[in-house]
Amino acid sequence: MTEIQDQETDFKNLEDPHAQREAEKYENPIPSRELILQLIAQAQKPLRRQQIAQQFGLESPDALEALRRRLRAMERDGQLVFNSRQKYSLGDGHNTISGRVLGHPDGFGFLKPDDGSDDLFLSPREMKPLLHNDRVVVRVSGLDRKGRREATVVEITERNTHQIVGRFFVEGRVAYVVPDNKKIAHEVLIPTEDTGNAKKGQIVVAEIIQQPTAHCQPIGRVTEVLGMHMAPGMEIEMAIRSYDLPSQWPDALLEEIKTLTPEVPEQAKQGREDIRHLPLVTIDGEDARDFDDAVYVQKTAKGWKLLVAIADVSHYVRVNTALDAEAKNRSTSVYFPEKVIPMLPEILSNGLCSLNPQVDRLCMVCEMVINAEGDVLRSRFFEAVMRSHARLTYTQVAKMLVDGDQKLIQKYTALMPHLQNLYGLYKTMRQQRELRGAMDFDTQETRIVFGAERKIDQIVPVVRNDAHKLIEEFMITANTAAAKFLTRKKIPRLLRIHDGPGAEKLLALKTFLGELGLHLGGGAQPTPLDYMHLLESVKERKDAHLIQTLLLRSMSQAVYSPETKGHFGLALEAYTHFTSPIRRYPDLLVHRAIRHCLSGKKVSEFHYTHPDMVMLGEHCSANERRADDATRDVVSWLKCEYMMDKIGEEFDGIISAVTGFGFFVELQSIYVEGLVHIASLHNDYFEFDAGRHQLHGERTGVRYRLGDLIKVKVVRVSLDDKKIDFELLQTGKGVKKATQSPSGKNRSKKSDPKHESKGKAKPKRRRKP
Repeated sequence: MTEIQDQETDFKNLEDPHAQREAEKYENPIPSRELILQLIAQAQKPLRRQQIAQQFGLESPDALEALRRRLRAMERDGQLVFNSRQKYSLGDGHNTISGRVLGHPDGFGFLKPDDGSDDLFLSPREMKPLLHNDRVVVRVSGLDRKGRREATVVEITERNTHQIVGRFFVEGRVAYVVPDNKKIAHEVLIPTEDTGNAKKGQIVVAEIIQQPTAHCQPIGRVTEVLGMHMAPGMEIEMAIRSYDLPSQWPDALLEEIKTLTPEVPEQAKQGREDIRHLPLVTIDGEDARDFDDAVYVQKTAKGWKLLVAIADVSHYVRVNTALDAEAKNRSTSVYFPEKVIPMLPEILSNGLCSLNPQVDRLCMVCEMVINAEGDVLRSRFFEAVMRSHARLTYTQVAKMLVDGDQKLIQKYTALMPHLQNLYGLYKTMRQQRELRGAMDFDTQETRIVFGAERKIDQIVPVVRNDAHKLIEEFMITANTAAAKFLTRKKIPRLLRIHDGPGAEKLLALKTFLGELGLHLGGGAQPTPLDYMHLLESVKERKDAHLIQTLLLRSMSQAVYSPETKGHFGLALEAYTHFTSPIRRYPDLLVHRAIRHCLSGKKVSEFHYTHPDMVMLGEHCSANERRADDATRDVVSWLKCEYMMDKIGEEFDGIISAVTGFGFFVELQSIYVEGLVHIASLHNDYFEFDAGRHQLHGERTGVRYRLGDLIKVKVVRVSLDDKKIDFELLQTGKGVKKATQSPSGKNRSKKSDPKHESKGKAKPKRRRKP
């Protein structure tokens, strides 16, 4: 102890940040590797094992033996060096990297570091004891031929796959499950006594009872037989379990909501502003079941007054309740085609917290005073009781305001002056949106229409009309007002942040635009206005869709965070989500912060701190991505099923993405995407040019470029892989021919799988014999 008395930290009483992880892994947990490294680093000198034990207060023989084993393991992994004086110092490998494992169907994987740095490659050998989404500590073991980091696993810190969904197979005396999640490349072995009477080919749920090791496959036990893989609705049941989506309400929650009634109690209406006389209306899609926002606009002498009323979910979902715990656990509602997994129970999501017409509802209102130019002069928030005067759809509102549909106008005569006010304010605010440079990409969304037995009848485009844009503009305005209000109050809150394009993506975008003779302004830091100026300049071009696609791909994904970083896409300094607390937990947190401020309580008394918001932001962002991935999986499965009887048919399509192994094509008439593999392109070598987003034939000079029009035939559909393969028939107007490539150009080599998955493959070529 005397050798390190100058040490400031009391390691005996210091709480190990990884204590819970250690307790879950070991019966007699000892300090984590991270804490041991911290001790030696702070001592600034090598330490004996006895000194380390003394610093941590380890005395029992079991604890001392566990420490010895851990130090030897850290020495083996390069984190520590054991010198000739029998002391431990930091080794070259002590600079370890923690992160999450991203699996790949071909057996290799990547580590996504927690520090946000570039991904590290994990070889198939390193992936053997790992499953997708596990958390590990690695050290850099070298660089690949493209100069990117490869990793060696030092420690598996967290197992995150405890059950899998997949098809059950039996071969001889061996039973196994092939996971539906293709990011898990392992087959899960099932002992004979644990098959649960599953039959070959059925979809099952298997609990992982033994995680994989460097020498053994994972072992599981069948816990549920879902049925045959083509059964109606099976794709959703598989997604729910594959992505571990909570879909059952806990008993404690069900007990808690027993006291709720379909009507709002009179006592709950007391102390609120009464705005039931105002003709607030909800405007949603035809198939919407929950209505969490209503709007009203009043014309004033100098502009408008806009009221955005949002269902007061925070009144019903209180902190430290079973309702709150489950809402946090889910974080978001998940919207599958014709099926929803709600964040809140139906009595709230479709009842008390849904602004249904002609019934009293509690709400949180954002009232904004707006001048004639469309600028928000001031805003206030208040709790109210309201009554929606009509449930309108986007189609109805657009027909009345844009098309002048007389039948609908007569039906809603009493509301028409108020709807006209809504439209007048929207058109004014639209001009302000364009002036600040907020992005407005005209993306194509689709809707699946089902026939008998949940089979797809057709896939139709969703038309985005002025009614959609009107509601979107008002919601953005209310969200912005909420962000400003909470920032002004200096209370911990979650914001929706959206960073601008990264340097690498921006360089690739500008390179491609330069090939087209186009220029994106703003230098190394373009603004949203620079993006919109470019879009405006190309809107009459035939390749406008291509350019818009590239602009979208150059930007990062929006996330939740308490940091004030702004929202690039909306050109706003601060933005949050306030308008959908029925289906998004971050919105509920914002409502709680506003309610706390309205109550007059001190900021220090608020239930959440800034670190709490950091963790909640990461949690909600991850669950949002999980919901998106699950939905995308289901839609892909349904589209594959839809295409199974169309093998051999021919379609017109547009190249939607180009990679080193081929190009993806979106069929124009039915909005389904598939792959034309490079091996199916005849009589030429094709080089992948990532900067120009094209495959280039060396001999013929034929180019297949993003946005080109082509004709393809459907040749293969795989429901298990959720993939569709096309064969190129002929090119359309979009494909250009070029002169033969210069003979001195580098020739590509065989595809390397560890680059293929990242979409940045080394130039490669294929020739059909």
